[in-house]
Amino acid sequence: MGELSHVDDAGSVRMVDVGGKALSRRRAVAHASVRMAPETVRRLRELPKGDALATAQLAGIMAAKRTSELIPLCHPLPLTNVEVSLDVGEDGVEIVAAAETTAQTGVEMEALTAAAVAALTVYDMAKAIDKRMTIAEVRLVEKTKEAVG
Repeated sequence: MGELSHVDDAGSVRMVDVGGKALSRRRAVAHASVRMAPETVRRLRELPKGDALATAQLAGIMAAKRTSELIPLCHPLPLTNVEVSLDVGEDGVEIVAAAETTAQTGVEMEALTAAAVAALTVYDMAKAIDKRMTIAEVRLVEKTKEAVG
C-alpha cells in the first residue's frame, strides 16, 4: 500500500503538486446504483423523454464539471468529455459515468462525482414514492492514461 497523496510528511493536508508532470490523455469510468421497489422502477420507465433520468444525466455532467469546487484538494481540470448513462433495470437504476481530460492528473474524481450526483438526483426525483431506496456501489470501474504527442 502506498502513501496518502494529500498528506505531507508532518501529517498536514496538501494539494499534490502536479506542475512537473507531463500532459497525458486520461479517462475514468465510474458506476453507481440506485436500488428501489419494483413499482418505482415501473413508474420511472413510464416517464416521457425529459424525465427524471434526463435530469439525473444532466446533473451528473454538471457535477463532473464542478468537482474541484466540491472536493477541496482536487485540481480543476479542463474536461474534454463527460458522458453519463442511466439504465433502468428490474430492481433499480444503474449509472455509468465517464470523464476525459488531457492534463497532468487523473480524472477519476470527476467520474465518481458524476455517478454519485446522478444517483442522488434519481433518489431525489423518486423519494416521494419510495422511502426505501438506497444508493450503492459507487466505485471506480476503469482508469486509463496515455502519453500525448
